[in-house]
Amino acid sequence: MSTINLEKELDTYFGYQAFRPGQREIIEDAMLGNDVLGVLPTGSGKSICYQLPAMLLKGVTVVVSPLISLMMDQVKQLKAINIKDVVAINSFMNTKERREIWNTIHRYKLIYISPELLQRPDVQRKLKHVGVDLFVVDEAHCISQWGHEFRPDYLKLKKIITFLDHPTVLALSATATTNVQQDILSYLNKPNMKKHIYPVDKPNITFNVEHLSGDKEKQEKIVSLLKAYYVPTIIYFSSRLEAENISALLSLQTDRRVAFYHGGMESQDRIIIQQQFMNGQLDAICCTSAFGMGINKKDVRLIIHYHLTPQLEAYIQEVGRAGRDNKSSVGLLLFSEGDIFLPKNIIKGELPTKNEITTVFRQLKTMYDQGQSLPTTDQEKLAVFQVSESKWRFLQYQFEKHDILKENNVIIYDSQLWKEAFLAISNRCEERLIKKDKQLQSVINWIYHTGCLRKKLYQDFQPSYTEAVDQCCSNCGFSWSDWQPEQLTHQIEKTYSWEEKLKKLLLVDVQ
Repeated sequence: MSTINLEKELDTYFGYQAFRPGQREIIEDAMLGNDVLGVLPTGSGKSICYQLPAMLLKGVTVVVSPLISLMMDQVKQLKAINIKDVVAINSFMNTKERREIWNTIHRYKLIYISPELLQRPDVQRKLKHVGVDLFVVDEAHCISQWGHEFRPDYLKLKKIITFLDHPTVLALSATATTNVQQDILSYLNKPNMKKHIYPVDKPNITFNVEHLSGDKEKQEKIVSLLKAYYVPTIIYFSSRLEAENISALLSLQTDRRVAFYHGGMESQDRIIIQQQFMNGQLDAICCTSAFGMGINKKDVRLIIHYHLTPQLEAYIQEVGRAGRDNKSSVGLLLFSEGDIFLPKNIIKGELPTKNEITTVFRQLKTMYDQGQSLPTTDQEKLAVFQVSESKWRFLQYQFEKHDILKENNVIIYDSQLWKEAFLAISNRCEERLIKKDKQLQSVINWIYHTGCLRKKLYQDFQPSYTEAVDQCCSNCGFSWSDWQPEQLTHQIEKTYSWEEKLKKLLLVDVQ
């Protein structure tokens, strides 16, 4: 380590002359073999903290990444600067493509993979064979934010780390309260991680909350903003249908190039939309939280939330996608009284009810009595137990945890064990619902706060906050008339025929 000139290597591989705050300290610890938790603001270059060590270490660096689009975006950026020994392994590949990669896996220095794919024994064996030096959990807050419900494979990463002979572990996030940090350390089984925690606030972002009467006023506000400001814009929704509807509305009522993006779309379609936005072929995206994580588009100026986020951590993550070039940007949250019911219903729908837990236990007992194992595929399991995918993932993790299910889908029955497990799982659901309700209430309290929104937003994440470089927030006198961002170009308003409107909706160039 003492013989490596990190600044020189940074310049050689990435063309940067100096490290950003926190990068060098995290890299040095990781290169020395210390397990590290790094919390840096969005847009601060967290990926360099593992991409540079990956080039310098002898063995492989594995990066656990939550989204296929995020993996592919990072791989594309690395290959663009002539770093070729990098690959993203995901479910989007066909069997032949995966086989070719695994047959040549020793050629790669940096491997991106999802937590779900990592659960496969054959994948674990291949990674162990090539030798993993650095195990990275990118967007590590997903352990706490997603791991307890619909992506429980995040909670199993510690077993994989053990199987891989305890490589150095690096966990990175842009939003981690003290409680989330503790979750990360606990579920990775790394209580002595070295912590590098930096302020996550971004002084170039103005926070604006506007209280409106309902959807009509929200839509009018968004239309007026897109007409007034020709800047890259992301509009977040909690409803896939609403994202599609508002995308169509904006395509018809403005001259902006708009598309929608959500998890219900085909992977290929999502990748195309993301690349069009990255390349400036789209001006605005109407999306759910499935879009934007880790996306390195520096000139996003406006982030609009049509619906509430379920917790402040999610809001900070999403609004932090604005102003990565440190230029003045705005985060706008549109709120009406009825908005509270949607996130409450989403929260309730994420976890099984006591009746559903009872029904699944009875079905398991019937299958056990008949000498059956669980079906092999997730689709078959959902059909048998009649619960949503997220609920089944939660239940399956709990059944495995309480030794009711073995990893080969074999059911283990013990009367006392099942009674204890039923009570424990039911209590766990209640605990998670209470916690999620408290997190949502924190969002609502922030919306109704009459003091500085910036200070209130960051108080759970850090002891202080940085003064705004432009306008602070709507409670500190923000005015749209005073916000004058650099516009991409001047568009002349005109009336479109129905044929031209159809072309706009299909993202076909209008001559």
